[in-house]
Amino acid sequence: MKLFIRSFLVLLGVLVFSLSSLAFGDKAPDWLRQASGVTTPSYDKKVPAVVLSSRQNVTFGQNGKLVTVKKEAIKILTKEGKASAIARVFYLVSSGKIRNIKAWLIRGGKTKSYGKNETLDIISDPDDIYNEYRIKLIDASRDAEIGSVFGYTITSEEEPLYFQEKWFAQSNLPSINSQYTLNLPVGWKATSETFNHARISPNVSGNSYTWSVRNLPFVKSEPMSPSVVNMVPWLAVNYAPEDPSQANNKVFNNWTDISKWTSALYDPQVIINDEIAAKAKELTANARNEFEKIYAIGKYVQNLQYISIDIDVGHGNGYRPRPSDLVMSRGYGDCKNKATLMRAMLKVLKIKAYPVAIFSGDPTFVQAKWASPGQFNHCIIAVSVSDETKSPTIINHKNLGRLLIFDATDDLTPVGDLPDYLQGSLALIMAGENGDLTRMPVTPPGSNTLERNVDIKMAENGSVIGTIREVTRGQSSKYERALFRKVSKSDYRKIVERWLTSGATAAKLMKFSPTDNPTNASFDLNIEFSAPTYGQLMQNRLLIFKPAIVSRSRSIYLTEKERVHPIRLESSSFTEKAVFELPNGFRVDEVPDEVNLRTSFGGYTTKYEVRDGKLIFKRTMTTKRSILPTKQYGSVRSFYKKILDAEQSPVVLLRK
Repeated sequence: MKLFIRSFLVLLGVLVFSLSSLAFGDKAPDWLRQASGVTTPSYDKKVPAVVLSSRQNVTFGQNGKLVTVKKEAIKILTKEGKASAIARVFYLVSSGKIRNIKAWLIRGGKTKSYGKNETLDIISDPDDIYNEYRIKLIDASRDAEIGSVFGYTITSEEEPLYFQEKWFAQSNLPSINSQYTLNLPVGWKATSETFNHARISPNVSGNSYTWSVRNLPFVKSEPMSPSVVNMVPWLAVNYAPEDPSQANNKVFNNWTDISKWTSALYDPQVIINDEIAAKAKELTANARNEFEKIYAIGKYVQNLQYISIDIDVGHGNGYRPRPSDLVMSRGYGDCKNKATLMRAMLKVLKIKAYPVAIFSGDPTFVQAKWASPGQFNHCIIAVSVSDETKSPTIINHKNLGRLLIFDATDDLTPVGDLPDYLQGSLALIMAGENGDLTRMPVTPPGSNTLERNVDIKMAENGSVIGTIREVTRGQSSKYERALFRKVSKSDYRKIVERWLTSGATAAKLMKFSPTDNPTNASFDLNIEFSAPTYGQLMQNRLLIFKPAIVSRSRSIYLTEKERVHPIRLESSSFTEKAVFELPNGFRVDEVPDEVNLRTSFGGYTTKYEVRDGKLIFKRTMTTKRSILPTKQYGSVRSFYKKILDAEQSPVVLLRK
C-alpha cells in the first residue's frame, strides 16, 4: 500500500542543485516581510531553525476539488538549519496538480526569489517501476545563511478520495504560529479531533473553520523515543454534507464502515486460476500440519520481488491490489499485492485469510478515536487458524476467531513472527461487517533471544584464545540476518572484528561461521579468536581482566541527565555463560559483587562461580515491551548504568 513516501529525504540529501547564479534584489511578499519581523525566543544552540509562521488554507469547492494554499516562513538559526530552506510538496499525477510554487530568501535585508526555473519535479520513490506520487521542490539551502528567513507559497489542487484531512501543526522545529483553515460549501460542516496536544477548537465563521496553535517547542531527538509524528500536535478533520445523499461513500462513521469500504476493493481481487492452485499444492505437498502449509505459502510470497506500480491512486488504487492471478504471472508486487496472492493460495487449501491495514514505522501512531483509512501505510495478512496451530503472533478476534498475523513483505521475518515495528499496533482487519480496529500481537521476551556461550583459555601473560557461540531468535535474529544479507562477506567479517575488538583490544578474528536459519527464525554465529593483551599482568603477580569479553547486541547508553520524551523499550532476552580456564599458578582473588536488578520493565543478573580451575561467569537480561513516561527516566537510566558498571567490573587473579 503505497500511502507512505519512504525515500524523499534520501533523494533530497543527494540533490545537487545550484542556485548561485540568481541575484538578490527582488521583493518579498508582505506576509513574508511581516513574518520575518517576529521576535523569537532564545532557543538551545542545537535548535537548527524556527518556523515563524505556517498557514494552510484549504477550500473544498462545489466541483469536488480541494484547493490548498500553504504559506510558511522559516528562520535559519544554525549552519545545520540551512537544510530547512527547502519548499517541497507531494502530489498525485492522476488526481492532483501543483498550480504554483514560489519561494523567497531574505538575507541581510535583501531578497532573492525562486520560481518556475528553479523548481524540480521528481518521482517520490525511484524503487517503484511506476509511481504517481511526485515531489515538486525549491532548494535554497545553498544560498541560506544563519539569520536568513526562507519563505514559500504552494498552491495545489486535488480530488479527495474521502472527506477527511490531517494537519500536522509542526515538524520537529519549534513554531511561533501555526494555522489551518478549511472552507466548505454552504450545507457542509466539519468536526475535528486533536492528538498529542490539548484540544484545539476551531474558530468558526460561517462555513470557514480555523484552527490555530502558537509557541510550539522544539521536538528534541532522543534515543528510544517515539517517532516525531507521534509527539507533535496534529489534527484529524472530518467534513461532510448535511444531506447524507451527497456523501458519495466518502464519509466514514466508524471502523466497520472502513472495513466494508476496503473489503469491497480487496476481496474481488482474490482470483484463483490453475497456476495459483497448482503452485499452492506443490508448495504444501510435504506439509505435515496447518502451520507448515501457511509457512510454505508465506515464504514463497515473501520471496517474490517487491515492486510497486501505483496507477490511479487518487481514485482508490492506493487501497485496491492487483488481481492475484496477475501478481502470480508477473512474479512481483507490493505489500497489498503480496497479501492478496497469499490469500488466494491459502484459499486453495481451504484456509481463510484477511488483509490487514497497518501503519509501518511507529506502533503507537494509529488513533482509535479517528476512523480513517488515512492512518495506514502498509498491508499485512491475518490467517484464520485452528487450535492445533501455536504461535506468539496469534490473536483471538471477537468475530473472526484465532488469527495468525504475518507480514508477507518482510522477508527477514518468517511466519510465526512479526516485525517489532508492527507489534502492538492498532490495525484494521478488513473483513467486511466483521472487520474492525484490532491490537496486533506482541511477542514475549522469550521469543526474541540472544544466547551466548564463551570459552576462554587464558595464559599467564594475560593473552587469551577462545570461542564465542551465539544463537539469536525471533526479532533479535532479524537484525543479524539483515546485516548478514546486506553486506559482502569481507565487510561482514570487518564488522564482526570491530565488535570483537571493541571488547577485547587487539583481538584477532581467526575463524568465523555465520549461519542464517530463517525457517526457525534463528541466526547462528561461531567465532574463534585470540587477544594477546586481554588480561593485564601487574607486578608479575596480579592478572586483571573483564569477564564480559564482548558487548551485548545493540547495547543501550543513556547519557543525558534529563529527558523530554517517553522511553520505548523492546521485548528481548539475553543470556551468556562465559567459562575462563585459569592460567597455571593463578587463583581467583576477587570478583565483582553479583548483581540482581528487578524492575517493572526488565531485569538483569550476574553470577560468578569458581570450579575445577575455571571461572564461570553468567549474565542475563530481560526487557519487556514498554512505553515509559518521562518521570521514570531516572530509574531507566539507573538500570542501564548499573548494567554498564557491572560489565566493566574486573576480576582479579593472584599468583599462588
